Amino acid sequence: MEIFDFHTHIYPAKISQKAVKSVSDFYTLEMDGDGTSENLLSQGSRYGVSGYLVNSVAVDASHVETINNYIASECVKHKEFYGFGTMHAAYANKIDELERMVSMGLRGVKIHPDTQRYNMDDRRMDEVYDYLSQTGLPILIHCGDYRYTCSHPKRLATVLDKFPKLTVIGAHFGGWSLWDLALEYLKDRNCYMDTSSSFSMLGLVRSKELIRIYGAERILFGTDFPMWNLKEELDNMEKLQLTNEEYELIFHKNAEKILKI
Repeated sequence: MEIFDFHTHIYPAKISQKAVKSVSDFYTLEMDGDGTSENLLSQGSRYGVSGYLVNSVAVDASHVETINNYIASECVKHKEFYGFGTMHAAYANKIDELERMVSMGLRGVKIHPDTQRYNMDDRRMDEVYDYLSQTGLPILIHCGDYRYTCSHPKRLATVLDKFPKLTVIGAHFGGWSLWDLALEYLKDRNCYMDTSSSFSMLGLVRSKELIRIYGAERILFGTDFPMWNLKEELDNMEKLQLTNEEYELIFHKNAEKILKI
């Protein structure tokens, strides 16, 4: 069966150690990988991963263009990579940069409101959401954190109300550490979720329940590399004992639909 990892982060080798430590400190978690493209591909090739959604987040608006250039260049080097660019609410020329991202072959946008320090439903992001709605490009949004309100699932519901045609993937079952609230606000909404950074805290019984409640047609497999061990995440997926149809949707068909592969 084809496997597409829809949530991975990569960093240039010269800063990867610093970047991985920053993420580790933010979540107080041990990282499994070193954050480089080579490490990601090495892990994935051992376990049959054929495609990756790669991204990196601009914690400051001044980093947007540099990061987008890097992600685009890595996608040129590695045919397995499908890149999402970054954007920031404080970035000035959003539409120009979004158009430049498309011209470089990037397939969508990733934001992390908590680390970027703005609310997901900040009005400064409206032009981004509108552009993506009009062009059909997807956006992957970090959702949920009990320590912050920037990425609260309720804010995603607000965005979905305002931009009903927007293709959104709510990371971490739509609400990392706020999964019940995510279910309250997103159960019947027009959005996808990924499985990243969830199994170890949700447990497999609840993870399977959420997949069945939301429906496998809304779920994508993601590891949040370099945070988690790929083999362990795949083992967890196997232990869920889903149907072949559900596995096909989660492992690759939903990704192919969103990315128009």
